[in-house]
Amino acid sequence: MTGPRDRHAEALAGLRIAVGLLFLIFAQYKVFGTQFTLGGGFQYWINRFLSGGAYPFMVPVLRGFVLPYGTAIAFVVAYGELAIGLALTLGILVRPASVAGLVYMLLLLFASNYPGPGAAFWAFFGAALSHLGLALCFAALAYAPASQVFSLGPYVRRALASRHARVEAAASLGRDDRV
Repeated sequence: MTGPRDRHAEALAGLRIAVGLLFLIFAQYKVFGTQFTLGGGFQYWINRFLSGGAYPFMVPVLRGFVLPYGTAIAFVVAYGELAIGLALTLGILVRPASVAGLVYMLLLLFASNYPGPGAAFWAFFGAALSHLGLALCFAALAYAPASQVFSLGPYVRRALASRHARVEAAASLGRDDRV
């Protein structure tokens, strides 16, 4: 019988894997195709954000930095999504990937979900639902120990620790031979 603690870890792992799979889906067409990275797809979205969705403080950033370096940033986005998706799905480097995902979602939220200057307070949250839900998932995954189950993380850590121990043992043997 599984205890409540195990069910919580399994629920977190399920959330982690589901978000990871979503990001693998988001990344696959960007990484394996050229429309987003080299065909102007990224710049199309930035221009669309600028035409009516960006928070005012993001407009100069999008115009002055993101668009001039659009192709390079498109590759960072594509491979960043792939890295986040792989890390979460496999359960490796979950916290750094979750923090990166949280920052990414907040950047997308501020670049594309502005409801307008006269909007009611609640409308800011309503407009942000497309990115806010994932941002909250990433926040939970960054905070909680989400790589305890259904994860390759413990195996990788053991393999690295074993390798480190072998290197240390070899180094100490080498030092003893010189003395």
